[in-house]
Amino acid sequence: MGETPPPGEALGLLKDHVGEPFTARLLSDRRGSRAWKIAGAAGAVALKANNPDDDTSPDKAAEMAQEDDHLVRLIAACALDAGYRIGTGPWAGGRWVAVRWIDGVPLWRAFAPARSPEGNRPSIRPWLLDVARTWAEQLARLHAAGWAHADVQPTNTLITDDGRAEIIDYALACGPGEGPRLPYRGALTHTTAPEVAAAILATTSDVHIQAEPPADIWGLVASLLWCWTGKRPVSYEDDAPRENKLGAIARGTTLPLDRIRPWPSPLFEQAIRACLAPSPENRPSAAELAALLGET
Repeated sequence: MGETPPPGEALGLLKDHVGEPFTARLLSDRRGSRAWKIAGAAGAVALKANNPDDDTSPDKAAEMAQEDDHLVRLIAACALDAGYRIGTGPWAGGRWVAVRWIDGVPLWRAFAPARSPEGNRPSIRPWLLDVARTWAEQLARLHAAGWAHADVQPTNTLITDDGRAEIIDYALACGPGEGPRLPYRGALTHTTAPEVAAAILATTSDVHIQAEPPADIWGLVASLLWCWTGKRPVSYEDDAPRENKLGAIARGTTLPLDRIRPWPSPLFEQAIRACLAPSPENRPSAAELAALLGET
């Protein structure tokens, strides 16, 4: 089972789902949460649980419970396939949640061939557009139900063998209604939209910021630009305080794409420029973006 075994309370349920014998492989242990792949003869699932020994993220157990609540609501709204959610429950150290396993690689690793000048070849150009289009299509389904993912970034997007983008991690999603939830204060700084950055800087840490679909659009193309060019969309020092980074993002000035791109891609660049508009009302919707990217 490895040095850090998954919660035993979860394995009792999951072994019936994946079949026996099964294996548990630790995938990540960072920022207060851990993730495993639980695989057996009948299939595999992704299991997440809070790390009770990490006192830097005290709300992770509550975040796990919030993610499961979001999954239930998204499935009810037909924004997410019913088979994605496997189960959840308490354990001695907090909370766990299990979802369908997705065979894919993180966006940064998948885009490695496209980042080089040699990426401008017939096998890469349409693949790049397909990844972006399928990502936009998934967000369009979410947005049509009144939700924003609110954590669109490279590590929350897996690329399958057939070139499709699959979104994961719905813990921070922002949906309709005003029920109790953990305050949303942005996610990964590098893919934060200008309007969200400005709202974070203008409010205290206990104020919930309701992310809207245009912020997802910014996060999508910020991720695409970053993983394609190797450069984040806004320039700031790596070791700068988060407030300084958010201030630079809030000003809405992005790096010139024609100077940082590894090779020209007119349609892809058109989509990136449109979606990095500083004002959210000037960005295309996810459905419009998917339609644009389908114009080959």
